[in-house]
Amino acid sequence: MTDEMEAIDEATQYRRKIDHTLARFSAAHDEMEAEEAKRRERRERLSPASLIESTRTALQRVVAATNDEAEAAEQAALTRLQEKKQQKIERSARFGRIAAAVVAGLVFLGVGGAWGAQTYFDAKFTQVSALDENSSDIQDAEAQANDENFLMVGSDTRDGASAEEGVGTADSTPGARSDTVMVAHIPADRKRVVVTSFPRDLEIDRPECQRWDPAQNKTTDEKVPEQKIAKLNTAYAVGGPACVTKVIQQITGLRINHFVGIDFNGFKEMVDAVHGVTIHNEIPIDDSILGKVLLETGDVTISGDQALNFVRARHVKNDPTSDYGRIKRQQEFIGALLKKVMSSDVVLDPGKLSDFITAFAKATFGDNLGVKQMMTLAQSMKGLDPSKITFLTVPTTGMANNRGNEVLVRSKTKALFDALRNNTPLPDPNAPVPVSEQAPPTSTSKSKTGTSKSTTTSKKSGTTG
Repeated sequence: MTDEMEAIDEATQYRRKIDHTLARFSAAHDEMEAEEAKRRERRERLSPASLIESTRTALQRVVAATNDEAEAAEQAALTRLQEKKQQKIERSARFGRIAAAVVAGLVFLGVGGAWGAQTYFDAKFTQVSALDENSSDIQDAEAQANDENFLMVGSDTRDGASAEEGVGTADSTPGARSDTVMVAHIPADRKRVVVTSFPRDLEIDRPECQRWDPAQNKTTDEKVPEQKIAKLNTAYAVGGPACVTKVIQQITGLRINHFVGIDFNGFKEMVDAVHGVTIHNEIPIDDSILGKVLLETGDVTISGDQALNFVRARHVKNDPTSDYGRIKRQQEFIGALLKKVMSSDVVLDPGKLSDFITAFAKATFGDNLGVKQMMTLAQSMKGLDPSKITFLTVPTTGMANNRGNEVLVRSKTKALFDALRNNTPLPDPNAPVPVSEQAPPTSTSKSKTGTSKSTTTSKKSGTTG
């Protein structure tokens, strides 16, 4: 390379030409190298891998930008929603506190009112001592742990009866007898109800009992000795609720946990309180003692006076079954009365319901008895399918013995109450009486038509609900 400031001679000029040529070659080379670099860059840029990568990168930038915008928008929306939600929560909380206070007040008043009403009506029931739930006569106690057994006794005491009623008075017929004895059995699963009636003239071995004072509804200190051969209704006559409970527990092995005694005179006010009860009457009721009780047949609505005689009549013309015919009528009447009481016509009418409970409490006495217990019985009978409610009469031979008493068929009675205690299917009510237990015919025998049959409730009997 030469210095341009040197003196120009021939040699210098020659060297300068060489330098300029080299410079041009170097510049051309650099230019060509730059162009080649550009071509390589273009080739790389246009290659498939480069295009895919650039497209992916571009998409990433777009998606990233979109996501950022979406996240920002979503965050803004969430913020607005949270603000609205928080405001709504705060408003709901305020309203909730107010509503809770109101509801709490209503519940308190409602429960207090219901409890007060129940306490008021329960106080009207006359309480007596009748139950012995630890009796040695109770069988299969564990199987009966949650069963409900209502012993219902219809007393024919004449206290309060007038001469016009034709049933006698307390002076002409002192004391009290059990015209009706029924056990309503409701098992723990509440899937059926079986009501079993016992004839008033059923022959029993009456145990020793304390004397019963019907005027004061309590037992006295006097003890009445046992009697080997007696009628069932004498158990109530001499020993009252406790004595008849003891007899029934001996026969059935059931744990009786409710006793309900009803003065027949009270039927009048109960029926009138609900404005009559509709029963199905199969034959005209013309009683040789009570007179023409009910001559209409079919579905008939009866008043209180008619109801009283309907359940009492036991000397009905053209009815050779006597007590058994009366038992059937009593079962029909009780079913019809329960149906009416549990109907909306009564339940939704505070006046009728209050009048009925007042009349019922006035005519009723019992042990472990109150509004709650009676509602359990009524609701069980109303809420079940009619085919699950069975009315029976305890199995007897069907003919009175020479003492005029009805006699139990022990084997069939045992089978029946074994089934009730253990909640197993009921035995066939039409099964023949074993020869060893058949009663010899006597001149005083009376037929027991259909006594051993289970009478399943039907629409006609008024027990559906």
